[in-house]
Amino acid sequence: MRITDVSAFPVNIPLKPIEDGGIAPYRTNHGELYDMDRVLVRVETDAGIEGWGEVRVFLSPEATVSVIEDGVGPLVVGQSPFEIEKLRRQVFIEYTNANMFFAPVETACWDIVGKELERPVSELLGGWTVTHQTNMQDREQSKGDRHSREVEFAYCLGIFSPEESREYAKYALEEGYNVLKTKAGRDWQEDVERIRAMHEAVDGELEFRLDPNQGWTVEDAVRVGAKLEDSGIYLQYMEQPIRVDAHGSLRQLRTRTRQPIAANEDTYIPHNLQKMIAEDAIDVGVVDITPAGGISGVRQLANIAEDGGISLSHHCAFDLGIRTAAILQTVYGLPGINLASDTAYYGWETDVIEEPFTIDDGKLTVPSEPGLGISVDMDTVEDHRIL
Repeated sequence: MRITDVSAFPVNIPLKPIEDGGIAPYRTNHGELYDMDRVLVRVETDAGIEGWGEVRVFLSPEATVSVIEDGVGPLVVGQSPFEIEKLRRQVFIEYTNANMFFAPVETACWDIVGKELERPVSELLGGWTVTHQTNMQDREQSKGDRHSREVEFAYCLGIFSPEESREYAKYALEEGYNVLKTKAGRDWQEDVERIRAMHEAVDGELEFRLDPNQGWTVEDAVRVGAKLEDSGIYLQYMEQPIRVDAHGSLRQLRTRTRQPIAANEDTYIPHNLQKMIAEDAIDVGVVDITPAGGISGVRQLANIAEDGGISLSHHCAFDLGIRTAAILQTVYGLPGINLASDTAYYGWETDVIEEPFTIDDGKLTVPSEPGLGISVDMDTVEDHRIL
C-alpha cells in the first residue's frame, strides 16, 4: 500500500453561544473567539483506503494548506502509511519545526493502518489501561473484556465575571464534569475571585485548572497560589503560568507554592518536557498531538512523563470530530495520560463527521470501529469550506 495524495480542506465553524450550552464568547488574555478555522487533511492510498487528520490554522488558511499539500505531501506520497516512524524522521525542513504540519498527515496514516487491519487505533497503541479509570469501583467493573470505553474530560470556560462564572461552574457540575479549566491572565486578583466564586458555588465538588497562557509573572503566580490556599482551595494545577523556556523560574515557582504547576506551551518545544522533569520544574505536562507531530509524538512524551513520575493531560485546541477521535484513541491507548483531558467539543454549532460525539456525564466514548472510528461528512465540509 502506498500514499497517492495529500489534500487539505480549510473550514470555518461557528461556536455555539454559552447561554445555549456552548462556549462563545471564549475569552482569554489574548482575545475572544466566536468561530474557528480548522484544516481537515485527507490522505489517500492506492488501496482505496483514505485516512483523516485535523489541525488548526497557522498564520492563514492559505499558508497552512500550502505547507501541507505542497510541502509535506511530496515528502510522503509514494511511501507506505504503515512506516509512520520512518515518515516522522523524513519530514525535516531546515530552520523550522514541521511537526505541526506533519501531525494531521501522521494521524491520517494511523487511521489508514487501523482500517486496513480492521482495528481501532487505540488497540494498535497497546489497548486500554487502568490509568483512565477514575476510581477503584470503575476498575473492578472494567476487568477483562468488560472495561468501559469512556474517557473523562474537563470542561473548559473562558474569562467571565465572578458572578457569571459561578453559574457556569454549577452548570458544569450538573452536566457531570469533575474538573473545570478556566482561562486567566488579564487580572490575577480577579482570577482569584473567579475561582473562589466557582468553588463556593459548587461547594468544593469541582476541581479547577487555571490557565493564564503565560500571562502572569512569577510574583503574580505566587500570590494567586497563596490567596487560593488561604481560602482552602487547591487547584488541580496552574497551567503554564509564566513564559516558556524559563525553567529556572518555573522551578522556583514550584518551590514557592503548594499549587501544582503544569506546563503546556513549554511541552510544544522539542526536549523541553524532559528538561523540565530533570529540573523538577513541573508536576504535570499538558501535551498536544499537533505540536508533538502526531500520535507517535505524544506516545514519546507519555513515555518520558511516565518514567519521570509526572502526570499528563491532553490539551484542547477547539477540536472537531476528527481530532477529537484521534485524542480519544490516543489517551485511551497510551499509559501515562492519567488526568482528564480538556474539551470544548460541546461548543460547536456543527461537526464535520457523520455521527458527532455525545458528551455524557463529562465523558466521551472511544470509537471501537477501525482506525479513528469516524467518517467525514463531505457535504458539511463543503458547506463550511473557506478556500
